[in-house]
Amino acid sequence: MVKVDELLAEYSESHQNPINKLIHWICVPLILWSLLGLLWSLPVVLPVNWAVVLAAVSMIYYLRVSPGLAVGILVVLAAMLLCLARLEQAGLSLWRLALLVFVLAWIGQFVGHSIEGKRPSFFKDIQFLLIGPLWLLSFIYKKLNVRY
Repeated sequence: MVKVDELLAEYSESHQNPINKLIHWICVPLILWSLLGLLWSLPVVLPVNWAVVLAAVSMIYYLRVSPGLAVGILVVLAAMLLCLARLEQAGLSLWRLALLVFVLAWIGQFVGHSIEGKRPSFFKDIQFLLIGPLWLLSFIYKKLNVRY
């Protein structure tokens, strides 16, 4: 299995431009939140909703790639799911908000990669859609001097 450091280094290759990095700091969390929001809005056929299913399946991947970073992602996912639950309780049209955020955040990502001059990593390997949040979290861990 590929080590997390190798995945993060490969992801970093197409994320060198400071503007693209800034855009990713904004858009990657928004894409994750909005994807969870869209899934949250689907009809529930299981004892849990689809957003929780995606979070659980993602956690399996994250635990395999880096148990240390998986802890941080678990906190992020839990906070996002709690936010979605609160917004739903407030009576917002969650699917409309999530769809708008999803589209705008992806536009931002492609603008960032246009500035960078490199294609998004997930065009090469789909797993990089899951690596983006880890890449951001790795910077936070390094800043806090937390090993992963």
